[in-house]
Amino acid sequence: MSSVIGSYWLMLIVFTCWINAKSGETFGTFGFDIHHRYSDTVKEFLNTDRLPEKGTFDYYTAMAHRDHLFKARRLASASAKPPVMTFFGGNESYYVNELGFLHYSFISVGTPPLTFLVALDTGGDLFWLPCDCITCTRGLYYKSTGKLLKLNIYSPSTSRTSAPVPCNSTMCVKPKRGCSSRLNACSYEEIYSNSSTSGILVNDVLHLGTNVIPQDIVDVPITLGCGKTQTGSFLDSGGINGVFGLGMDNISVPSVLANRGLVANSFSLCFGSDGQGRILFGDKGSPLQKTTPFNLQKSVPNYNITVTQIAVGNTATDIEFTAIFDSGIAFTYLTEPAYSFIVKTFDSLITETRAQPQLIFEYCYALKTTQYSYTIPKLILTMKGGSQFTVVLPTLTRHTSLKVRN
Repeated sequence: MSSVIGSYWLMLIVFTCWINAKSGETFGTFGFDIHHRYSDTVKEFLNTDRLPEKGTFDYYTAMAHRDHLFKARRLASASAKPPVMTFFGGNESYYVNELGFLHYSFISVGTPPLTFLVALDTGGDLFWLPCDCITCTRGLYYKSTGKLLKLNIYSPSTSRTSAPVPCNSTMCVKPKRGCSSRLNACSYEEIYSNSSTSGILVNDVLHLGTNVIPQDIVDVPITLGCGKTQTGSFLDSGGINGVFGLGMDNISVPSVLANRGLVANSFSLCFGSDGQGRILFGDKGSPLQKTTPFNLQKSVPNYNITVTQIAVGNTATDIEFTAIFDSGIAFTYLTEPAYSFIVKTFDSLITETRAQPQLIFEYCYALKTTQYSYTIPKLILTMKGGSQFTVVLPTLTRHTSLKVRN
């Protein structure tokens, strides 16, 4: 005879998790109240008179044209101070439960404009979209609502402002770039941890706007990847409608904006605990914000920072290490000796019973059947320069099932 016992796991990012073994009971769950651009909440907020059917891409295309005709005030009329910009239509970013642990924004590209739902990636430089591909994902099914969101596929032939990047362009530099003689264009290949994209580079227009209501429209010529072939998670789970590279290289959109003098050479990317956030280009932040310097590496430019001290509870150590800030990776990965210090100190402070490892998580703990709370030791990282960062949610929950035979 066998029975199934429902259980729930909390996972300390990288290294620890918890389990509740009470059958069929919901424990420690949390949810996000996400209003995507096509939701009724958003549509009711907008003035949609005399526009195409709500929730369609034609609807947002018409919105862009309407604002362009009746509201647009170009940057020439603005002050000499570079403005703060964001995506045309709003600065929102979203956590999409159906697409893993990444954050996304809606963007508009081409003429006429098409809308795409792209993953925001500070660990990469190239902005690419699924393009003239056969195996592209063309829809996102929301399990929570039972609705299907149609996803656009980019095609240079349908955009009047699109042109291939020639092989003799300064953008076409090895090792990531090559030349496609068949297409007479610069080719590219980007390999990520569990996926890849390849195709050609094209020039087109990215539709941005100032961070005011109504927005001043700003059409920015950019170079993007026409992703003809995708593999791995780009086919079913994350970045299925493109990836928006926010890195330091000259091909990234923040670098293009800064090099053209449209915004200051900075941007902000904030993720809220409810899954909603914002992205702003040219945002220099507030004097009240804490800071830490980047470790600039010309050979491999990325957002590299230094941690000078780790504190778990009342125990601290001056272990120093460098790390890359990468919004395209879901979990924090640590090397030795920082990893061992954190997990062993956590383990010494946790009173729950150790359980079997789950997935990639080595340290797991079982909660009692009637236990609805637990004590998490405080984890504080001191950055180069002295600023401290308190890890807000060092644990995650995961529901699983255990089969017990008797």
